[in-house]
Amino acid sequence: MMMKKILFVALLISGYTGKAQENRSITTAVPFLNIAADARAAGMGDMGVATSADAYSLQWNAAKFAFAEQKMGFGISYTPYLENIVTDVALLNASFYNKLDDRSAFAFGLRYFGLGEVELRQTIDEEGTTVKPNEFVLEGAYSLKLSTQFSMGIGGRFISSNLKFPLDPSVDSKAATAFAVDISGFYRSPEIAYDKFDGRWRAGFNISNLGSKIAYDNNGQENFLPGNLKFGAGFDFILDQDNVLSLTTEFNKLLVPTPQDFNEDGQIDSQDNERYQQISFLEGAFNSFTDAPDGFGEEIKEVTWALGAEYSFQNAFMLRTGYFNENELKGARKFFSLGAGFKFKATQVDLSYLFSTSKIKNPLENTLRFSLTFNLGEELLND
Repeated sequence: MMMKKILFVALLISGYTGKAQENRSITTAVPFLNIAADARAAGMGDMGVATSADAYSLQWNAAKFAFAEQKMGFGISYTPYLENIVTDVALLNASFYNKLDDRSAFAFGLRYFGLGEVELRQTIDEEGTTVKPNEFVLEGAYSLKLSTQFSMGIGGRFISSNLKFPLDPSVDSKAATAFAVDISGFYRSPEIAYDKFDGRWRAGFNISNLGSKIAYDNNGQENFLPGNLKFGAGFDFILDQDNVLSLTTEFNKLLVPTPQDFNEDGQIDSQDNERYQQISFLEGAFNSFTDAPDGFGEEIKEVTWALGAEYSFQNAFMLRTGYFNENELKGARKFFSLGAGFKFKATQVDLSYLFSTSKIKNPLENTLRFSLTFNLGEELLND
C-alpha cells in the first residue's frame, strides 16, 4: 500500500489527473483544483457555474454570491480520494460569504488536499522518514450586481503544492507556489409565469485559475495551472410554492495548450516537451482554442460537458442527479452521480455518490461525499 501511495504522489507531481494514456491528453499541475469540493455540485455531475448560489460558489462562479438568498453562509465539505487504495487521502473545503447589501458580496475559502503520511527510505534496512505531502489554496472573491438580473465577480487565489520528497538534504524541497485569478458572470431572470408553471432562467461563465506557471524545482521545468473556461445555462420549473425542478447544462474547456509534435517526427519527445515548456500561460490560454493538431474536431473533443437536475421540496429536501462526459482520447472521465440534501432551519446537509461508466477507473468511484452548510442572517429577496 505504501508503494501505491508513493506512486500516486509522484504522478501528482507530474500533473496526473487520471487521464488515458494518449499523447495529446492535457495534463496540468495541481489538478485537485478541478475536483468538485462540495457534495451539491458533485451530485449534479460536477457542475456549478450556472446553478443557484450557495456557500460553495467560490469554486464555480463567484458572481453568484450577489444573488444569494441568505445574508451569510458558511460551508465545510469532505471528499475522500482513492478510497479503495488508501484511507488517509482527502480533499477538505471551507468557504464563507457575506452579502454587504442587495448588490454586492464578498467570500473567502480554503481547499486543502492532504495525501496522508508517506514513509521514505533508500533501502529496506534504513530508518524511514515520514513526510506528509499536501496541497492547498487560499482564495477570495468579490461580486457585484451590474443590473437586477446580471452580476460579475472577480477572485484571486494563492496556491501551494508541497509534493517534493526531501531524499537529499542538499536539494531544495520547499513548496511550489503560484497565484491565479478568476473572472465570472451570472444571469438570473425574474420569475416568469407560463401556462402551467412559473419559471426562471439562469446562465453563467467563469474563467478560472489564470496565473503564472508553477515550478517544483530549479531545473527550469514549469507546469501549467489548470486554467478553465466554464459556461452553462439552466431553467427552474417552479411547479408550485413547494416543488421546484431545476435543469442545468455545463461545458468546460481547459485553457492549456495541447501537447505538440513540433519537430514532426511522429512522436512527442523531450525536444517537443522542452519547446512546450517555453509557452507562457497567457499565450497558452489563447492558443488552446486553435492549437489541436487535428483541427477543430480535436478542439471539440477537448470540451467536457455535463447535465444535472435538482428537485427541491419546500426548500427542505433535495434530490439530485447528473452525468459528466469527457472524450475518450482526452481523459475518458464518464460518470453518473446521485445526491441528496436535507435542510433544517439554518443547517443543511448534502451527500453525493459517483458511478463511473468509463473503462478508466475514476479516483472518486463509489465514494460518498459530505457537505455541511450553515445559512446565517436573515433571508433576502432578490427579485
